[in-house]
Amino acid sequence: MAFMLPSARRKQGDEQPYIPMGIFKFRLPFIHYGVEVPEIIQAIFMFVTGLGATAFLQDMFGISFEVALTIVLFHEITYSLHQLFGDPIIAGWITPAVPLTIGFLSKYAMGVDRIEALIALQITVGLLFLVLGVTGLAKKLLDIVPNSMKAGIILGAGMAAVIGKYGFLPLASGGVGFAKYPVSMSVGIVIAFFLLYARGFKEMKKKAGSIITTLAKYGMVPGIIGAMIVGMLVGEVPVPKITEWGFFVPRISEVFQTYNAFGIGFPSLSVFIAALPMAVVAYIIAFGDIVIGQTIIEKANEFRDDEEIDMNPNRTNILCGFRNMIEGTFFPTLTLSGPLWAAMTVSVAERYKQGRQAMDSIFGGSGTFNIVKWMCVLSLPLVAFFRPILPIAIALTIMVQGFACFYIAMEMVKTKEEQGVAGVVGAILAIGGPIYGLASGIILYIVVQKLGVPGGRISNQVNKAVN
Repeated sequence: MAFMLPSARRKQGDEQPYIPMGIFKFRLPFIHYGVEVPEIIQAIFMFVTGLGATAFLQDMFGISFEVALTIVLFHEITYSLHQLFGDPIIAGWITPAVPLTIGFLSKYAMGVDRIEALIALQITVGLLFLVLGVTGLAKKLLDIVPNSMKAGIILGAGMAAVIGKYGFLPLASGGVGFAKYPVSMSVGIVIAFFLLYARGFKEMKKKAGSIITTLAKYGMVPGIIGAMIVGMLVGEVPVPKITEWGFFVPRISEVFQTYNAFGIGFPSLSVFIAALPMAVVAYIIAFGDIVIGQTIIEKANEFRDDEEIDMNPNRTNILCGFRNMIEGTFFPTLTLSGPLWAAMTVSVAERYKQGRQAMDSIFGGSGTFNIVKWMCVLSLPLVAFFRPILPIAIALTIMVQGFACFYIAMEMVKTKEEQGVAGVVGAILAIGGPIYGLASGIILYIVVQKLGVPGGRISNQVNKAVN
């Protein structure tokens, strides 16, 4: 059941009410769409995933938890811009790019240099989203990039996740994943992988028992909770202590003084140039998410004849560009601002398929979830309860994403030449970074897949030169 004002009710087959603003369609909760109770409950549990970014920020930049929480709060609020301006997708991090971003930033010294590199990277990503979205060149760019390179980029993200500091990097080398939380992380991985990927769980879902159906809705959360319980039992995770009640007061002035472009200065042109290859890698990954998100919503809408949903990838690009640019300038975060949280978009879409009695509008589901999620970040008791598990939540997020990267990349390449190029590019990208990864991809694509192939442009040019 959705709670709404009469202004939010639509006629059969119409779009949900909105205020037209060109390519954007302005909608407010209660006024233009109903608030859905199931998504309120999901947000109370699922906000912990986004909260995990505080561990990244503290570890990579040495900032206080309060400053990190302020940055995460701003990041979470910007997700609501999608429903506010007409996009039904639940946005998220550019998750596969996170291990690569960490590797890129780790090459800079802790402090001002590293913060400047992040600012340059996120603003550049934002510019790519905006320019390619406004001009409509996004799809053309992705069509130019060979499948082997795309697969290599995704494969490299998966490799970086597994071998990186939040994966299986040894403690002596700075590992803070399995090396620090071996028991709790193992339990969390087993639970999360079983619920998300196991063939056995898919078979169990077909029988649709009430507990199984509930677990399936919450994705990684059961794995995080399981890791937390086991971690406390074996002493890897401290027992939560709730010492404060009420709401968090953001440390905005501290962020402006010590962390963003206003406090430390704007990065130089050379820093922006150095960030460009990583930005291109992040955008290629993110564009794939836009396509996936659009497909999920359109497929769900096929089950409903009572609502028309307007999906516009250019609008999604523009909103992601705007989010990255304002975040990169004011509250930069290394998770970057992507177009899709696949698990939650699928969860909302599946409930939407059940009919209007289950979810009145897709905007009610996605809009409610995003608003309640950032409100949960303001709750001091909720934050305190989940704070001890945040490092493990991050490690589990990275490992789950790594698994997904591997099977997605392998599905993208068919021939042995494509598979070989993708594997080498992925390894170089994970170890050497985005510049070497992209350069090796271009060279290997030409040498292995094009050079000497009959009918290929390069082959024709070689033949002409010989003759």
